[in-house]
Amino acid sequence: MKVFIIAALSADGLMGQTAAQSSLDWRSHEDGVLFGRLTKEAGVLVMGSATYKTFRIKRAPPGRRLLIYTHHPETIEGEGVETTAETPRALVARLADEGYPALAIAGGATINQLFLASGVVDELYLTIEPVLFGQGVPLLAGPARTRLRLLDEQHLNDSTLLLHYAVQK
Repeated sequence: MKVFIIAALSADGLMGQTAAQSSLDWRSHEDGVLFGRLTKEAGVLVMGSATYKTFRIKRAPPGRRLLIYTHHPETIEGEGVETTAETPRALVARLADEGYPALAIAGGATINQLFLASGVVDELYLTIEPVLFGQGVPLLAGPARTRLRLLDEQHLNDSTLLLHYAVQK
């Protein structure tokens, strides 16, 4: 099973100005199309409860299973939305046993850090958008030293760049 982090970042490397800000407010249309395609191919999408709360539509995206990491499942509402507090390794093993080809990790910083630190992440899809925040939410919630290998780069539009990396294990 392939496990990947997918995130839109400002040109100064931030996922948003605040944890409550939705990337839908500033990312490009092309990044939204990419996100939809890759998460649909994966079949299952994971995010943290804070990230989920920034979504405007409170349901699982069509054609995808949506799992929200939380220790308070009673606070998560939404059609077709599941909650979990499993370790990343346990979740990946369970989803692989259930036949999913891939798992898309869609943040936030704490969830990205949790999965990367657990050693289960294989790839990163990072869209670099032409905006600067100066301060805000980083990709990861703590220190990390992970070597990456660039697999591909692609212009999504005249100003937006997709960087596709493999995690060197």
